[in-house]
Parts: sequence; C-alpha cells; structure tokens
Amino acid sequence: MPHDLAGAGRLSASSLTADVSFLLARANALSFAAGNVALAAHGLRARSYSVLALAAGGIRPSQREIADFLRLDPSQVVALVDDLQRHGLVEREPDPVDRRANVVVATAAGRELYAEASADALDAEEELHGALDPAQRAQLAELLRIVAFPS
Repeated sequence: MPHDLAGAGRLSASSLTADVSFLLARANALSFAAGNVALAAHGLRARSYSVLALAAGGIRPSQREIADFLRLDPSQVVALVDDLQRHGLVEREPDPVDRRANVVVATAAGRELYAEASADALDAEEELHGALDPAQRAQLAELLRIVAFPS
C-alpha cells in the first residue's frame, strides 16, 4: 500500500472528514493529480487543459475572462496562453469589443488535441468517481455548480 494511502485510512476517522471545505480540497487534489496523469500523454496539465478547453469551446474568451473563470492570477493565464501558443494550439486575436484586450481561440491543432485529451480526462474522472453511480455523479456535479457559481 502506498505511503499516503496507509495514513489516509488511519486518519479517515478524523473530524476533518466532516468538514466540507476539507473534503472539497482533498477531492480537488485527487482530481488534479488524476487529471494531470491522464493529460501528460498530451503534453498538458490540468490548468493548460482548462485554458485549451475554454479556447476550443467557440466562445472566444478574453484572457481576463479566463483568469476570472478559473480563479487564476492574470499573469498565470498569460503564461499558460503563451505556452499553448508556442505549441501552436491557441492564438490571440483582438477582442472586437475591447481593442485593448485579446481573445483566445484554439487552432485546428488545438481543437484536435483538446478532443483527444478530453476523452482521457473523462476516463480519469470516471475512474476517480467510480464509487458513484451515474445519478450520484450528476447530483454531485449539480451541487458543485451551485457552490462554484452562486446566483
């Protein structure tokens, strides 16, 4: 048994397991780790994949919108977009609404890589959430949407 799992079993009786914020943080860490393993074969990590997903979605987000949506510092998004652009996966285009801003769009290669990577990311997510049946997964997603995007 890996070292971290041995301790997790013994510590799972801790009062932290009733703390929703702790559970969200732990689930997020597990999800990021599994996602990064799945995405590595595509030369991506969870954050770069997230930027590529938004760029490939056809909504033409600005770098500021990406930063706000992903809850990242704008300088982090600049670095992520720079890296994706260096690999020919995204392009910056002038924002037709605000000439001072750029929108980020996926190239054909970026859309193709996103399609391939998203299949592997989904497989990793399904494996991570394998203890949940489809209805429970849908319920969890809905509850997390409520927390992530309060009205």
